[in-house]
Amino acid sequence: MGNSLDDLSNFPADVKRAFGYELRQAQMGEMPRSAKTLGGFGAGVFELRDRYAGDAYRAVYAVRLAKAIYVLHAFKKKSKSGISMPREDVALIVARLKRAYALDQEERE
Repeated sequence: MGNSLDDLSNFPADVKRAFGYELRQAQMGEMPRSAKTLGGFGAGVFELRDRYAGDAYRAVYAVRLAKAIYVLHAFKKKSKSGISMPREDVALIVARLKRAYALDQEERE
């Protein structure tokens, strides 16, 4: 969704490889190693986590849709304190999740 593919493409090669493998696992109905349920977004929204060279990378995806797994957001975590996600990221995920549900519904009709 949105520019998630571009954002993932800009990650370090090791992170891209790990997330690519784990997203493929999710497509096959498996639970990726680093996947964590992302609270506050409803069932079926997960976050992949990876660390590389002292930085934290995240990819948020939704699986509770009929046609596809939608990568909603991919980003390098910038927060230095706490584990909370910045409001801008949360708002972006919410908007893209609504769009993913709408696209999925269109596909069913």
